[in-house]
Amino acid sequence: MSRRFDCADPDERGRGIDQAAAAVRRGELVVLPTDTVYGIGADAFTPHAVDALLAAKGRGRDMPVPVLVGSPRTLSGLASGLSDAGKALVEAFWPGALTIVCFHQTSLQWDLGDTRGTVAVRMPLHPVAIDLLNATGPMAVSSANKSGSPPATTGDEAYDQLGEQVSVYLDGGACADSVPSTIVDVTGEQPRVLRAGAIPIEVLREVVPDLD
Repeated sequence: MSRRFDCADPDERGRGIDQAAAAVRRGELVVLPTDTVYGIGADAFTPHAVDALLAAKGRGRDMPVPVLVGSPRTLSGLASGLSDAGKALVEAFWPGALTIVCFHQTSLQWDLGDTRGTVAVRMPLHPVAIDLLNATGPMAVSSANKSGSPPATTGDEAYDQLGEQVSVYLDGGACADSVPSTIVDVTGEQPRVLRAGAIPIEVLREVVPDLD
């Protein structure tokens, strides 16, 4: 049976994060609030957990799962050959609503889907998410909804879509906004916006003027 924790209560938040971290270590799914929309997450290095995440969403391997981290320092262990543009964007907008697509370290033992050697990484600006990520390490996290349905902006909306497929729900209240993160690909010579989102392109160009 799924367990739900109200993270507005400090004691319940602490118990919830402990229970969610334990569930992630067991290869189970959890739902967590972020600064954009609610996410469904699993251990990034447990292939069967990532498979379960994709199945819960009804999503194929052709749409790889992004990775959330709890600190910018974690990126150095995940990314390979991060460009100067990528470093500048991370410094300016992390933690926050910016996802960067970069090449991943070939030594990493993970399977996030058909990534073609890349990974989408973000550090969210939400205290509950940060606490959980610091307890678990990098997590594979996608929006907490069935594929094709609106992203969940409350814990109740996430439960209505995902139900008992998720072991632990961390309820951080309603999201301030339902706009997803902006995604920028920094694997090429020129950084390129793959998805417009919460951070406007003109703001990104203040840091990386040649953004495509």
